[in-house]
Amino acid sequence: MKTLIQSQRDFFNSNQTKSIDFRIAQLLKLRKLLQANEQILNEAIYADFQKSAFDTYTNELSILYAEIDESVRKIKNWASRKRVTTNLVNLPAKSYIVPEPLGVCLIIGAWNYPYQLSFGPAIAAIAAGNTVVLKPSELPIRTSQVMAKMINENFDPAFFKVVEGSIPETNALLAERFDKIFFTGSVAVGKIVYQAAAKYLTPVTLELGGKSPAIITDAANLKLHVKRIIWAKFINAGQTCIAPDYILLPKSLEQEFLTLAKAEIAQEHFAVANDNYVQIINTKNVQRLANLLDPAKVYCGGGFNEQTRVFEPTIMQQVSFDDKIMQEEIFGPILPVITYENLDEAISEIKKREKPLSCYVFTSSTTLKNKIINELSFGSGAINECIMQITNSNMPFGGVGESGIGAYHGEFGFKTFSHFKSMLEK
Repeated sequence: MKTLIQSQRDFFNSNQTKSIDFRIAQLLKLRKLLQANEQILNEAIYADFQKSAFDTYTNELSILYAEIDESVRKIKNWASRKRVTTNLVNLPAKSYIVPEPLGVCLIIGAWNYPYQLSFGPAIAAIAAGNTVVLKPSELPIRTSQVMAKMINENFDPAFFKVVEGSIPETNALLAERFDKIFFTGSVAVGKIVYQAAAKYLTPVTLELGGKSPAIITDAANLKLHVKRIIWAKFINAGQTCIAPDYILLPKSLEQEFLTLAKAEIAQEHFAVANDNYVQIINTKNVQRLANLLDPAKVYCGGGFNEQTRVFEPTIMQQVSFDDKIMQEEIFGPILPVITYENLDEAISEIKKREKPLSCYVFTSSTTLKNKIINELSFGSGAINECIMQITNSNMPFGGVGESGIGAYHGEFGFKTFSHFKSMLEK
């Protein structure tokens, strides 16, 4: 690890990565490699948890292509000096801000979207002019292997290197000094990463998680809202950090919601064989999800198979905030439904807990929409929609509090991996 990181530091200090043409060339090279290896990438992720080629393209590869294309198109503007007004006491003079890369960056990817959440931050780091050490998650082992082979056989390791392994290798990396660490994963591991970075005062971006609520306030367009919620909840078998974790709705709408949700699940025919569902990542997580279930509160679904690692789309009813299912992020295909009599009480319950990564509001009322947005703190969200905010690179994606530190996507990713020097010239 020491040799690798020193080689990257030497490469960075040679100033090669500061060339905009160099950065563009590396991004285009990565895009070409991804396209050339799509079949291999599809086979690897299907072997790991049976994700279809369609889902791999729509929620992994297409997002990476869009990130690369935008970076290539806008990088010269992002990296250019920006003139700012000079204050009276310094006249005559000019003032400007100079973006510069941070240096050697460590990126630790997540298993649930192994390509998107590994290469996405790497694209931003390369666009900003850094060198990259990428540590993908070891849980989807075949995607880790194919990423390592693809990158390590085609890039100079002094510039871009994939390091495979599990806890020992990650700890060995965290023991070294980096100029930036970017981590996507659980809160528990995020704290370990943050603690390791503190030794060297290394800046850190943490993309974590939390219990993201979907709040319904009225029956307006409930059928459409249910359709969007069910899709967002059960895509990737619920293994999505910004999936709606639970439903909050008026008691008067509970039965209508449950009926519509059950019908929507049946209509979608969620199954690995239908290419619209995936396995749970491992047996340990199947058992974890099973332990969260209260059989007496299962409205539909609830079945699972440890051998095939398939967990049925499940809805739980009559759930309270004290139930076991509400004590941790679910990160799986279980959707608890909690009713409220008063919206203020529901908001108060959310405020008592850690700030969620996302919040979704389904309402026809501008007053209630603004009330929820203004009173609750969360990373990102949507009105009458779920998950799709992540597709707009003009907005930062990240958490707040225990759901994360920092943000990326588009220019926000460039900024995350950059330092902005302030210059006064007389």
